[in-house]
Amino acid sequence: MFRGGMVGMESLVNSLEQYYKVNGSWAGVDSLLASGRGIRTANFNGPFHMMNQRLRIADASGFVIVDSSGLASRNKATSDELNQAITLQDQAGQKIGYLLIQGGMPVQVGDEIPLINRIGDAAIKAGLIALVIALVLAIILAGQLLKPIQQLTRAAERMTAGDRSQLVKVSGNDEMATLGKSFNTMVDSLRKSEENRKAITADIAHELRTPLAVQRAHLEALQDGIYPLTTENLNPVIEQTALLSRLVEDLRTLALADAGELKLDKTSIDVYDLVDGVVNQFILTSRKNVQLKLEINKPSIHPMVLGDSDRLVQILTNLLSNALHYTPQNGIIMVSVDLAEPLVKISIRDFGPGIQPEDLPNLFTRFYRIERSQDQVEESTGLGLSIARGLALAHGGDLKAANHPDGGAVFTLTLPIL
Repeated sequence: MFRGGMVGMESLVNSLEQYYKVNGSWAGVDSLLASGRGIRTANFNGPFHMMNQRLRIADASGFVIVDSSGLASRNKATSDELNQAITLQDQAGQKIGYLLIQGGMPVQVGDEIPLINRIGDAAIKAGLIALVIALVLAIILAGQLLKPIQQLTRAAERMTAGDRSQLVKVSGNDEMATLGKSFNTMVDSLRKSEENRKAITADIAHELRTPLAVQRAHLEALQDGIYPLTTENLNPVIEQTALLSRLVEDLRTLALADAGELKLDKTSIDVYDLVDGVVNQFILTSRKNVQLKLEINKPSIHPMVLGDSDRLVQILTNLLSNALHYTPQNGIIMVSVDLAEPLVKISIRDFGPGIQPEDLPNLFTRFYRIERSQDQVEESTGLGLSIARGLALAHGGDLKAANHPDGGAVFTLTLPIL
């Protein structure tokens, strides 16, 4: 405002400063005012009569050198007049003179204070209103955000107290909804783990109770003299003891595999040689008239896997024993090895009745048994397939079961090759 903007003199101020820059003095500046150059207003009615204004130019010392009213020059302006005047400056910001304006709509020093005060008052009021609105919105939003958190907190506290049935309501797709879904998934997982733990405990108790009951019955019969103390009468006790020992060892193996602490003596193993050796050894020890067919298309370079040979033999022997149990007399068991980089697949197929659809999802569950063939003599702990799959996972592979399209069941062991 104090550079002439409020009274329409900004162009004249610029013209005067440019004149001084070009000429280096104020000599002849009266011609600038006489021509009206730099004075842009619709109310200009001749030289120096814009809205009845009187224009004077003073040098840096305050002496008037040009007066648009035609009065005598070289008189010095008063200090009040200089305070109200527009200061003219050069490019360096140094004072080179004054433009004194009288009449019209002049702006004086101090006229900005009421405006600044009004702007300040308005800013304070606007800030207070904005603060109140922000607080109200914050309270509303905080309530919306805290409600699901409070629900989660209460559900977690009830879970800590032992209630595993706690679920929270989930709505929307924001971060809180994601947290609620994760919490419900965790609750469901914990509930299933609790159910599995109870089921496993009951199964273990049942599996231990049966051989212990048989042992106790035979020992009491021997003690009471019902059975004579002979090797033949002691054999059932020894068999049940062996079954108990195998059950305990299987449970220990599963526990170590689940905890990721099963120690594996891994070495580089030729898969073809491993499978060939297991099949030949199984043929020699098998008591059943079953034909084993081994299909291996050996390439020039044999696939190698990093694993524990004893544990891999345990997996294959378990699968062959399982296939033998369900294969009828004079039947066939097919064993094949296929290379599908980066994996090698070992498939064992029997030609038995296959697996019922309701049994497939539970086939690798601990203590889960399918009705066995009538000629199976050896007792089973119901943990063989669970152990086999746990060992496969420990080697970075997997074990899956399915029904072959042409009949029978097929188990496929996959292992990563080196």
